[in-house]
Amino acid sequence: MENSLLHNVYNPDVLSCIANLSNDEVFTPPELANKIIDLLPQELFENPDTRFLDPCCKSGVFLREIAKRLIKGLERQIPDLEKRIEHIFSKQLFGIAITELTSLLSRRSVYCSKYPCSQFSAYQFPENKPQGNIIYQRINHTWKDGKCIYCGASQNEYDRKPELESYAYQFIHNLDVEKVFKMKFDVIIGNPPYQMSDGGGTGDSAKPIYHLFIENAKKLSPKYLTMIIPSRWMKGGKGLNDFRKTMMNDTRIKTIYDFEDAKECFTGLHIDGGVCFFLWDKDYNGKVDYHFKSLDGSTNHSFRFLKCDYSGTIIRDFRQSSIIRKASVDKTKFQSIVSARNPYGFNADFFNTPESYSTIKIADGEDKTAIKIYGVKGKKGGAKRVFGYIKEDAISKGHETINQYKLFFSKAYMTTSTVPPEIILGTPKTICTETFLMIGSFKTKSEAENCLSYIKTKFFRALLFYNRHSLNISRESFELIPLQDFTSNSDIRWDSPIDRIDKELYSKYGLDKNEINFIESMIRPME
Repeated sequence: MENSLLHNVYNPDVLSCIANLSNDEVFTPPELANKIIDLLPQELFENPDTRFLDPCCKSGVFLREIAKRLIKGLERQIPDLEKRIEHIFSKQLFGIAITELTSLLSRRSVYCSKYPCSQFSAYQFPENKPQGNIIYQRINHTWKDGKCIYCGASQNEYDRKPELESYAYQFIHNLDVEKVFKMKFDVIIGNPPYQMSDGGGTGDSAKPIYHLFIENAKKLSPKYLTMIIPSRWMKGGKGLNDFRKTMMNDTRIKTIYDFEDAKECFTGLHIDGGVCFFLWDKDYNGKVDYHFKSLDGSTNHSFRFLKCDYSGTIIRDFRQSSIIRKASVDKTKFQSIVSARNPYGFNADFFNTPESYSTIKIADGEDKTAIKIYGVKGKKGGAKRVFGYIKEDAISKGHETINQYKLFFSKAYMTTSTVPPEIILGTPKTICTETFLMIGSFKTKSEAENCLSYIKTKFFRALLFYNRHSLNISRESFELIPLQDFTSNSDIRWDSPIDRIDKELYSKYGLDKNEINFIESMIRPME
């Protein structure tokens, strides 16, 4: 009878086919949920006092799979199955749903009924607890200057009518969790929403929020915390600098599984930079047991601290570590000659929406005083590089580089690519839109060409690739790369073939045969 009940109540495949509600709310397959649960000490499931909280319930899969383990683990202590289920559901499993829809879905998955007070529920809660222990309450964002003070959501995007979801997630919007549930939790586990639109850029800009769930979870001081999140926090990400520093210095992180390809965890889903899940142990103090799987399917394992003295970000693939360390001997970094975003004040839509720039003075290419401006025209996927001409007095910033040589480097391209789009050699009286970063500037054309030769080397592009985390490139993406002397006094012969320059760079930084082979096998040649 017991096996029959477990079979009927818990179908291990029922949640595998659920489609995502959005790209930001990724549902966790049962197989993945169990791998994450496996990180926890398994004796927790033999303890009737262990309390579990999922603060971001979507399908209820974590609580459901935990319930299965508790039903088995507590068999000796509570032999009666009905009493065992009553104890587990009423005293051990708790959740906070992220939307009204996911609250119903989670209750259906865990209790077998979206209304856990009904006769169809696996455990019938009293009438004064119509949501059981998986709660949801619609709340609103708290706006200040057009942004939510808790999650950074855009007021224009999320100040909605009552019949629409607000996506003001309770757990990160000043919810007193311990007061609501009247208890402390031993384990906090989940797969939080990843981002919220912040109204920036061209309308598709988003601010990460998954770190807010982790920060709030730590404030509750559980014994264990485990979540699956995008891996881009390890290298960059909007507003994630403080979070990354905190995580790098937190010696309570015991284990990390890191996947460069998110499809290893979420079939058919692309997430720039991949995903990771981790175990944080309140009583642990030591190195991280780090497991990394790269895009090519190879795996490597290391036991180390996340923080090191030769990189300001986390080195995910430990095979890169010695190369990065050797390149770090030069303290002046290439990023010092890379511009910030939008170097001349012209947005990426300059050529797509000229009506928005009616005050800009357009010039004729025959005008010797005209400034040539590079950008793109067209929609994503079909955009083409174009150029036009404007008057110099229409330029709001970057005046000091207008009449010098520079390079225009594409601000976005695939994270899996080790070859950037064609780099434009900018002559005097040329600028670019936000589509490009500006590298330089240089007094002579030969210096700009020497810098371009450096960018084409596998050594340079390996270090750039090691530090990427998303489609977008920023100044910080270049921080692992040592700056070179591009004048005629350089110790590198820049007029040599690119493969010869690579050999000189390998020798300069003392790379051994294994390190060279690692770079050569991963980085494609560049014309």
